[in-house]
Amino acid sequence: MLKPVKPIHSRQEADTSQRDMSAGSLPVVRWLTRSQWSVAILAIIAAFGCALLPMLAPEAHSTVVSLALVALLSIAAGATFWLLGKAREYASQEILLREAFHSVLTPQVITDAQGMAVLSNRAFVGWIDTTNQSAEAALAARFADNQAAANEFTQLCKTARNGQVAVAELPIMRGDKIVEWRRITTRQLSGWHGYLQWRFEDVSERRRMERAMREEQAKLVDFMTNAPVGIYSIDQHGRFRFVNRTLGEWLGCAPEELINNGVRLHEVICSPPKNAQPYAFAAGPHGEQNGEAVMRNRDGVQFPVAITQTVVVGDDGKTLRTRSVVRDLRPEREWQQALSASEQRFQRLFAEAPIGVALLNPNLRITECNESLQKLLRRARTTLIDLPLADLLQADARTATIDQLHEALSGKDVMRPIEAHMIGGRHVITLIYVKQFEAPARTPGGASEKGLVLYFIDITDQKKMEMQFSQSQKMQAIGQLAGGIAHDFNNLLTAMIGFCDLLLQRHKPGDQSFADIMQIKQNGNRAANLVRQLLAFSRQQTLQPKLLNLVDVLAELSNLLRRLIGSGVSLRMVHGRALHPILVDQGQLEQVVINLVVNARDAMPKGGTVTVKTFNHHQDMPVVRGQDDMPAGDYVAIEVADIGIGIPPQIMERIFEPFFSTKEVGQGTGLGLSTVYGIVRQTGGFIDVQTHLGQGTKFIVYLPTPKEGAMAKAVAAAANDSEDNKERAGSDLTGAGTILLVEDEDAVRIFSSRALRNKGYMVLEARNGEEAIAVVEKEGAKIDLLISDVVMPQMDGPTMIAIVREKRPDLKVIFISGYTEDKFRDQLKEGEVVHFLGKPFTLKQLASKVKDVLSGEA
Repeated sequence: MLKPVKPIHSRQEADTSQRDMSAGSLPVVRWLTRSQWSVAILAIIAAFGCALLPMLAPEAHSTVVSLALVALLSIAAGATFWLLGKAREYASQEILLREAFHSVLTPQVITDAQGMAVLSNRAFVGWIDTTNQSAEAALAARFADNQAAANEFTQLCKTARNGQVAVAELPIMRGDKIVEWRRITTRQLSGWHGYLQWRFEDVSERRRMERAMREEQAKLVDFMTNAPVGIYSIDQHGRFRFVNRTLGEWLGCAPEELINNGVRLHEVICSPPKNAQPYAFAAGPHGEQNGEAVMRNRDGVQFPVAITQTVVVGDDGKTLRTRSVVRDLRPEREWQQALSASEQRFQRLFAEAPIGVALLNPNLRITECNESLQKLLRRARTTLIDLPLADLLQADARTATIDQLHEALSGKDVMRPIEAHMIGGRHVITLIYVKQFEAPARTPGGASEKGLVLYFIDITDQKKMEMQFSQSQKMQAIGQLAGGIAHDFNNLLTAMIGFCDLLLQRHKPGDQSFADIMQIKQNGNRAANLVRQLLAFSRQQTLQPKLLNLVDVLAELSNLLRRLIGSGVSLRMVHGRALHPILVDQGQLEQVVINLVVNARDAMPKGGTVTVKTFNHHQDMPVVRGQDDMPAGDYVAIEVADIGIGIPPQIMERIFEPFFSTKEVGQGTGLGLSTVYGIVRQTGGFIDVQTHLGQGTKFIVYLPTPKEGAMAKAVAAAANDSEDNKERAGSDLTGAGTILLVEDEDAVRIFSSRALRNKGYMVLEARNGEEAIAVVEKEGAKIDLLISDVVMPQMDGPTMIAIVREKRPDLKVIFISGYTEDKFRDQLKEGEVVHFLGKPFTLKQLASKVKDVLSGEA
């Protein structure tokens, strides 16, 4: 029985095998043909015949035997030589075949029934190491990293051993990455049971190409299927043969549904032409088609599309198919509508913007402007278009503004608005916000040009209001200063007037000093009137509002007014019917009217008529009166008008400014109109001025009509009015009781304590709140009345009273102050009863107030 050859694993072993061909190798006789086998058998028989002939025929003639023997030997020798030649020839062929087998670049191996390598070429030896294991085990290990590949290799071995040719393509892994692919072909050798021939072809490049082709094909399919446009193909009967997903979604159907159900093109096209071919969406010649149509989806919803279609004729000249691309026009139509709406909105925003807008070209000429700018400048559009912006700017700031615009044109961002004084149909002050923009090219392919868009905001009124606000702040500051000065003056005047009263008790009329003392007191009273004006201007005066009939007040005042204006000026009074009552301080109201009438007289140096009108006024909506916002409501108006020279604009802005006067030095204090303004505003009213140069001026005072609650309270107060600050001429002002007088001003305290002692009262003195609390703790039960200043250092009057009331809640209190009563009322507890006496006060006013409070009449 023939043995298999020893496995060859290297070129050296292969060369040695080729040199040492022997019976141990694959038998040479295996390669001989049947005729060659016959010749070999005859030569062997001839050789045996020569050897047996002498033994079989010893009696034969020796010559004949010898000839026969020689013949047989010759035949045997010739056959042997011939066979040896053939053997050498076949051995050379075997070596050539082995070399060819080993030189193949594709790994190949022959294994036996146990999977051991019987014969392997160099490529296999370099690819698989079978030193310590069988070839099949080594191959199985090579594919073991991939379980699917390992299972397929096992099945491959089984198939081959069952006598079938087995082919498989398996990956070789390195970690989790495929490094190469091998196409394995294995079959069983015919006549050699269990022997398998293996061929391992490297198909990595082909697999990569196939994968790339599949990926590209998948991309193409994905592109076609999910393209942002619809794609379809139909045959000559108009049936869909291909529909991508996009078109299917537009039609509300799956592509397979359109194809499998034999849906035709004209079923989804709205109103197809009667003479159109089944595959055409519009009438026309055969071939290219481009146009718009209306498609209908499953729900009957119609939508516009644009179709580009090419008709392709088959090789038989009969079959047709189309290549059609569908573009949904809905987004485009929506964009067009949105663009049109946007243009309309922009046009409205531009044309109807509440601020002025202008477009400037690089030369800073106006190329477009809106209606607001035309109204702002009071110029027609035709006069503004192509006009240099510089022509609309005041000369003093023109250069600076143009320089800033050039900077913006060069690309610099102008963060802050430009304040500019514009000249047009009127002078206006504007804030200009600047933005650069690029205008589209005028010609196709041309370069775009840069320009500016300007936004104009009219701040003329704002500037006026700022000036008014600044003026108001100055007035407020001066008012606060005046109020503080007036408080200190009131303390001084209280002492001066009070000590004059004390002196007059010792110096009666006819006394040599009486006239001097009266001069001092009269000048003190004049100073007190000036202080009252300061307080009126600063709205810190003490008001005693009463419910008055304006007609009666003006009637009583008319005689005084006629004496004040003189003979060269006439006074005319016109009263409205059924005037509402007003709640004001009569004295302050009279001062307002007197000041306005005197100013009207001074405005008519050549004489004229001063007209005083009264009327009811109902304000429907809030309105600005001068510097103040006048709310809606009912008012009683007093109008004082003259026919004088009027007030120039530069003076008009300062008429209510304190200490401002157009009169000569020494002719006025400059507090007249500022006092009027302070009194009116403190009363809750408003004042308006209307003037025309050369025609005259009107001052209109609006006093609010009191509400029902305030009116009822005023009526009750008038009924019980004790006239606290009014002297009681000829009445007895003496009294009895203990009074605690708290005053930080020594002169006022000394005068007040002496005046009260002279009237029979026992007076305890304290310089401040702390001393007063100490006195109350010591003499609390004896004290009948507490008189205290409001503003004192360390502890003010209301704070002190709050502490004292904890021990003496029934203690009567009189506050004295140079400020108004409402300055301290908000510091008291609700419902707390205190009385007030304003500074400066006389001795009789003090004594009268004290007696009224102690007797319970106040």
